[in-house]
Formats: sequence, structure tokens, C-alpha cells
Amino acid sequence: MKFSCFLLFLLTSLTISSQEKYPKDVFGSPLDIPIVLSGTFGELRNNHFHSGVDIKTQRRNGLKIYAPFEGYVSRIKISLWGYGKALYVTHPNGFTTVYAHLSKYGDGIEEYIKNVQYQKENYQTGNAYPKPHELPVKKGQIIAYSGDTGGYVPPHLHYEFRDTKTEHIINPMHFGLTPKDTKAPTINSVVAYPLQSDSRINQRNKKEILAIKNLGNNSYTTDRILASGTIGFGINVFDRLNDAPNKNGIYSLEMKVNGKRVYYHDVETFSFSESKYINLLIDYKHYSKYKRRYQKTHQVKGNTLSIYEDLINKGRIKINEGLSYSIEIIAKDYKNNTSSIKIPVKGIKSNTIFKEIDTTAFKIHHQKFNKFSIKNVTVAFPKNTFYNDLFLDFKVKDGVASIHNKTVPLDKKFTLTFNTSKYSKKEKKRLYIANVTNKKYPRHQYTRKRDSVFFTTTKTLGKYSLLSDNQKPKIYSINFTNEQNISKHNFLKVKIADVGSGIKSFRATIDNDWILMEYNLKKKELSYNFKDKKLVGNKHVFKIEVSDNVGNTNTASRTFYRKD
Repeated sequence: MKFSCFLLFLLTSLTISSQEKYPKDVFGSPLDIPIVLSGTFGELRNNHFHSGVDIKTQRRNGLKIYAPFEGYVSRIKISLWGYGKALYVTHPNGFTTVYAHLSKYGDGIEEYIKNVQYQKENYQTGNAYPKPHELPVKKGQIIAYSGDTGGYVPPHLHYEFRDTKTEHIINPMHFGLTPKDTKAPTINSVVAYPLQSDSRINQRNKKEILAIKNLGNNSYTTDRILASGTIGFGINVFDRLNDAPNKNGIYSLEMKVNGKRVYYHDVETFSFSESKYINLLIDYKHYSKYKRRYQKTHQVKGNTLSIYEDLINKGRIKINEGLSYSIEIIAKDYKNNTSSIKIPVKGIKSNTIFKEIDTTAFKIHHQKFNKFSIKNVTVAFPKNTFYNDLFLDFKVKDGVASIHNKTVPLDKKFTLTFNTSKYSKKEKKRLYIANVTNKKYPRHQYTRKRDSVFFTTTKTLGKYSLLSDNQKPKIYSINFTNEQNISKHNFLKVKIADVGSGIKSFRATIDNDWILMEYNLKKKELSYNFKDKKLVGNKHVFKIEVSDNVGNTNTASRTFYRKD
């Protein structure tokens, strides 16, 4: 009886502790429309886990965003990329909420950040930190409006919860967000990996994608595989919610061997610093080639993610000759909708395979600094840039430096240097380093120049070259012409574009006074709101200067008439 009472007390305490950890009934909804998600927390993205949820805004901009709880605005940031217009609200219970891709801010907040922009004479603000008493908010107050700022994103609200002290990101679903979800995850395929040189999958020392059979009721299976040595598995799986077709991420992944759990992870919380290890959680090589992500159900060397629980031998399975194994991988979403796949394995005697040894001259010792040069190109890798020792494939041909291949993930940036002494001073001004792995769409790399030494830092292996850009950016008027009367216009709009290195900066004035022009990257459009400032007189001169990343500059001037 005493034991039963103690057990009941323990279970009750754990439940209360969980509720106290993440209060479900404190925070309201940030939107007054049904919550439908296009992206879930912890979802697998390029080089990072998704740090919030993406809430659909019915393909519209300008929906009102409400403070889900009282607090104060602790940070505001406006940038061209990333979160675009972002807002951070700190709450008195130890959590901070984040809102991204906004179109504008609520009363008081909009005026505050516009003042920062005009002081800096820059659309991009960097981080602005209002004092706690400057911008207090009440629960239900309009704090912003939804949008699509920050790169090439469709209209939606990116919504986050963070621990205020640690900055760790927490799944917003823990705080009472309630999208409808009765659908179980969909398992597309699984892959078996030989994890050592003497490991075999169906007599081969190569990974094998297994054909799956859908048994119904969210259950799947595969044909039996023959294996020996230490093996592991990976799974390609997604989840759909009720009211959206988007393929979202799952919440947890578990693996059992003969009914015993040997692997588990979930996306309750993580830190920004560990997000990069997504490239070790997934089969990065396969994703780089085929754009399909397999989550490994074993922890590989260098992967220090904190999301794991109950690992036995890090999820690596030792197969013994003559024994049979039942492998079960279980995928769940946040609402506990579950799908599973069973993989029968038979242990057999290993055959002998001789592997050819790579004799490439450039040996990477991953725990040491490594530096190599060919012709006019040098690559330098800091200690622990790679997760393992390897032979580096590095060559230079026709001015293109091929540095291994993009299927290998890196932990740190390496330095790529080009010697440009063969170019004239005039030619050097217009040169930049570009990633040319995709020949059709070369990507500008931020290039630093010291005399004849041009260098950049990057975490992406692949092909790089020096390119030249001699063309000025283009400037087009959109809704007005020279000498036009635009008294009825609410906005003044121009389009800017650049081929080559890309646009670096722009500056616009009316009657020699700097004006704030909002930049829509998707449309390549700059717009000025005449409400920002009252103009004196009827005749006005608009000027704009646009520069690209190598210093090519174009200017345009237009006269217009307007009576405020």
C-alpha cells in the first residue's frame, strides 16, 4: 500500500513538474485564425534544425499578430535575409517569444525601429535592444503584422519559444499551440548501413536502400536482410497535419532490437550551437546527391547532439552469425500519432572483401591544421574542420579549384585563397571569388582582398573560381516617371537588379535627405512610404545610388511634383 501511494505521488509529481516546465494555459495564440502549420519544430532544414513553427497566414500579408502573454519588447532586428523583420518579446515567466518575416510592427514598436533606421540611415538595423520599460506589451496587444520579409519566403509567421536565460529553443507545441493533427507519419523508405570494414549487408560492404511494404494501419515491413558485423539504419519519413499538404518533420524516432529500445531522440528542445550537427544526424552524402534525407538511428562520431536518450551502443547493432533479429523503427508526431516499420535480419558469416586504398597525396588529419596549395590556389583547414581523417581530392584546372566534393559535411569554415598577381590593378577591382559548383548559377562569396591575395571562408566544399563583374546595377522606375505629379501616390517605387556579384548596398534621398526604402528581395523592389516624412514645397528630386559587391555603382535621379 505504501509503495502504491509512493508511485502515485511520483507520477503526479512528474506530471506537475512537466506542466510547470512548459505552461500550456498561459500563452494565447499569436493569430486570430485557425492554426495551420507549414513547418514544424525541429524539422530538417539545410544545415540546421528548424527553430520554430511556421504558421500559415492564408497566403496573405498583414494579418494582426497578438502578444500571447504580457512582457516587453527586448529585441528588434531588420535584415534583408534570414528572419527579415523580427521581433523578440520577453515574458516574466522565463520565456521569450520570437516572431519573424513580419511586414511591419505594432504601434509604438514601428516608430521606435524607424527612428533607429533613420539614425543609422540604413534599412538594416542590426540588433536593437529597447530597455524593459520602453516597449511594454499586454496580452492580446497587436505587436506586429505578418509578412514575407527575409529572402524568398512565402507569407507566413515563423514563431519561436526560447528559454530567456539559456537561449535554448523549445518546441512551441509544449505551450498549448493546437493545430489539428490526427494523421500518422508516412514512412517512405529505410536504408541499412554496414558500419565497419568487416560489416556486410546482403554480402556487400555498401549501404542498401530497402524496399518497403505498406501493411496498412500505419505499419510497414521489408524483406529479410542478411547481415554480419556491426550495422545501422536510417529512415526517410515525414508527417502531415490535417489542414495542409506540407511534408513536415516528425517529433520523435525510436528503434528497438528484439523489443528492446536501443535508440531514441525527440525534438523537445535544442541549442543553436548544436544545430549544425544535423549533417551528422542525417545521411549527408545521400542528401547532397539526391536531396532526400535519411535520419540515422545510430549516433556517429563527432555528433554531440543533446536530443538523444536511451542509446545502447549508440544505436549500432552487432549481428551474430546464426541469430535472427527483429528491428523496429517507430516514428511519432507531437500528437503521438505513430507509424512503425519492422525489418527482419538474419546473421550470417562474413565474406572477405578487399577494399582499394585511396593514395591521394593530400591526407587530412582531422585533429590537426591542414594546408595545401596547387598553382595559384591554397586551402587551409583549421583543426577539427572535418569529423574524420580522409584523403582530400583537390585539383585546379582551367582556373577552377575543385575541393573534394559537397557530400562531405564540415564542422568549421575553411579558408580558400587565390593569388591574383597575374591580373592588372584595374582587373583586380572587378574580381571576386564564386562558388561555381552549379555552373549555371555561380554564387558570390564574400571576398577579402590584400594586394594580390584574395580569400574567402566557407563551410561548403565544391568548385570555386575567380569571376569578373564589369556591369553596373540596373535601376528602373516602377510607378512614376521623370517630371510626373505623384500627389495621389502613397508610395514611390523603383526596381534594382544586378547580374554577377549581386547588390551590396543602396542609398536613396529626396531633396538630399535620406529616406527609408523597404526592400522586397523577391520582387527586387524598393518602396518609400510618403507617410514617413512631410515634404516641403511642390517640386522634389529623388536620387538613388546602388552598388554591387565589387564596387560597380549606378545612380539615378528623377524630378517629381507632389503636394502634401
